[in-house]
Amino acid sequence: MTMRLSLMALALASTAAPMLADEINVYSHRQPELIQPLVDAFTAETGITVNVAFVDKGMAERLVAEGDRSPADLVLTVDIARLTQVVEAGVTQPVQSDVLEANIPATLRDEADHWFGLTSRARIVYASKDRVAEGEITTYEDLADPKWKGRICVRSGTNDYNVALMAGVIAHHGEEAAKTWLEGVKANLARKPDGGDRDQVKAIAAGECDIAIGNTYYIGQMLNDPEQKEAAESVRIEFPVFEGDGVHVNISGVAMTKAAPNRENALKFMEWLSGDVAQKIYAETNHEYPVKPGVERSPLVQGWGEFTQDSKSLTELSALRPAALKLIEEVNFDG
Repeated sequence: MTMRLSLMALALASTAAPMLADEINVYSHRQPELIQPLVDAFTAETGITVNVAFVDKGMAERLVAEGDRSPADLVLTVDIARLTQVVEAGVTQPVQSDVLEANIPATLRDEADHWFGLTSRARIVYASKDRVAEGEITTYEDLADPKWKGRICVRSGTNDYNVALMAGVIAHHGEEAAKTWLEGVKANLARKPDGGDRDQVKAIAAGECDIAIGNTYYIGQMLNDPEQKEAAESVRIEFPVFEGDGVHVNISGVAMTKAAPNRENALKFMEWLSGDVAQKIYAETNHEYPVKPGVERSPLVQGWGEFTQDSKSLTELSALRPAALKLIEEVNFDG
């Protein structure tokens, strides 16, 4: 039977009896309800129990403190920044797998085999169906145009998703131009950055702003929530691009810890997550884009339309994260 261990239980596991042969311990940034369907399906197919501990903050620090005694086999994270943080902390190990290489495009996995993308999501614009014309938003650069003054909502600039987007602006235009762009976006805000991506959709529905920056899959989740469906139906998804390039995309991903007491089973789970069954579950339940070529998107996601992904690599964007965060703090974006 699938079990979900608390953080305390996982900590105790490192000093208690040896691990069971048919189990895996996972530290996850992802909300438990988002990955539970995957865990249940994997256990049903393999008989391997997956113990998941939700670690919202301080995952890298926790793994460093636990060292070789860590009970964690894998980490699941919600974006490239957090994947990189764990790798840079020296608590992961490279994984060579023909299955992972076949299922995951090279642009969505680490050149040194420390991390692997499992799903992708675009950071796009939610637009009011009533107050914003279709095609009115074409580029990220356009968000700094004064025509949007008092019309934009967004969550905190220091949120990982927004830092990654800012890194994309730097990659395309350099730091000086990126700072000017960020100042322009700040001048166009309808309110102080607050809440999560869903809150931005609700703000549009309430008439507080006309457009907002957010991830694609939140709309799918809101449409399946009776209490949030009406707000989600008041907006449409627009896919802005960087001038001369494509849409900014981020990933959720997985890495194996250096300690990994159940390495063989952990590798099985990694490979399974990149395969047809798991990729289909991701697509249908989380409304994310499968990374494995050939796996169909959910009907809802297909309805959002096609787009061209930005050509800048995730590795490059991750390296620009410190510069992006510095600029966000310099312009006091959240102030």
